[in-house]
Amino acid sequence: MARIAVMGAGMGAMAAAARLAVAGHRVVVYERTATYGGAVRRFEREGFAFDTGPGLLPLPAVYRDLFLKTGKEPLEACVELVQVDPSSRHVFADDTDVSLPNASRAGVVTALTEALGAGAGERWGDFLVRAREAWDRTRRPLLEEPLWPNWQVLAEREPYPAVPHKRLLRTRRATTLAEVGAWELRDPRLTALLESHALACGLDPRVAPASATVLPYMEHAFGTWYVRGGLRELARAVYERCVARRVEFVFGAEVTGIVEKDGRAAGVELRDGTVAEADTVVGSGPWRLSGLSRPELYAGDEVRPTAESLVAGKVVVCLALRGAREAGAAHRTVVHTTDREREFDLFGPGTPPERPTVWVERPDDPRLRPDDAHESVVLTSTVPSGAHRDWTASGAADDFADRMVTAAERAVPGLRERVLWREVRTPAHTEEETGAQGGGIPAPSLAGSAGTLLHPANSTRLPGLFAVGGWAHPGGGLPHAGMSGALVAGLVVEGPEFRGSR
Repeated sequence: MARIAVMGAGMGAMAAAARLAVAGHRVVVYERTATYGGAVRRFEREGFAFDTGPGLLPLPAVYRDLFLKTGKEPLEACVELVQVDPSSRHVFADDTDVSLPNASRAGVVTALTEALGAGAGERWGDFLVRAREAWDRTRRPLLEEPLWPNWQVLAEREPYPAVPHKRLLRTRRATTLAEVGAWELRDPRLTALLESHALACGLDPRVAPASATVLPYMEHAFGTWYVRGGLRELARAVYERCVARRVEFVFGAEVTGIVEKDGRAAGVELRDGTVAEADTVVGSGPWRLSGLSRPELYAGDEVRPTAESLVAGKVVVCLALRGAREAGAAHRTVVHTTDREREFDLFGPGTPPERPTVWVERPDDPRLRPDDAHESVVLTSTVPSGAHRDWTASGAADDFADRMVTAAERAVPGLRERVLWREVRTPAHTEEETGAQGGGIPAPSLAGSAGTLLHPANSTRLPGLFAVGGWAHPGGGLPHAGMSGALVAGLVVEGPEFRGSR
């Protein structure tokens, strides 16, 4: 039995902790805040409850596997999973409105054709076929295997089979997501649909590689799911699975240093000066960004999160509404910006648009509202992180929240008049809760783009030290966090020869 110290109680860290405990190790998790879950948080007030992190769960198979491998009770015995249908509703800049069915390529093609006109659905369907090819080429190296030592192969080779495009007497192929939209989809609304998946991950579609086409493919192929009671219930279930496997949690314990002995990790040092000895140390992502990062610890050539993945954060507006949720309302509606160019100014020095792209979450869940005469709604927008904009400045948060509410009214008429109260959360809250610098959100690892969207390997040059979570391979997102935990557990248990699950 080895002693394993885990820094942080985020989803990836807990996924690793549960698997390592089942393998027979003594695992202690040190979390600097008072609770678990990382960015998967809940805000509660006056009978209302809101997810302030992710609102839906893609690829639930990742957590089904975690629960299968760590106990007798399957995931569905611990949380209630509901497949959301429609998967999403979209309100475009010209007020075209379309609802996309869940996990149905044929249904999506039909819906887009009916809403956008002849040819639109067919172009999207053909695009999904190409996106699937990119998915098939990158799934194992980017999600199911430790980062290759020769990761440059992933960086140099663009896996998306772009359609040849004649431009200025030359034949070119799309290398960015924006080019895929402009050259292959050829409809500003389809382009907005495509680019919204990158924007949701904090990526600028103008520089995100064409391989980011796997993001909409994952949603269409595997569907989107809701956890009854909110996504915080998934964090609770993972935490309880850890406790059932005898993982020990120490809250209010901030790790400030890594203890080294005989050339390997030998424990962690806490803020109060306490030293916790360990045979192996597992670090959740933000520790790389908070003074503990040392380039010499990276395995192989250093791979760092890029400026593109660090610049973006989230503003979340929790709305307590009077009045019942109308029958048939979509769980998620994406209200697209009316000013695309200013929208992308968030990746530079410009000011946000008057009407940003807003994700409107309206779960039909009695557990999130005091009674059926009220409704709990969450608005989310991608914004510059605290490293690029001062979200604590007077009026900054409320001004942007007002813009979000105005934009959301295109999908929920009369929204402003229904508001009893609201809670606005910015990247400053994210930084406080997760430790991520500026409250930035990690993007998922993507191939191509010269490796700028690959994340640090789970192994490091210091024996006994491993990295887990959204800021390590395979990057950000709930499924990626679970996969990260599985990879780290495999590396710890089986050693450097571990090559992923088969």
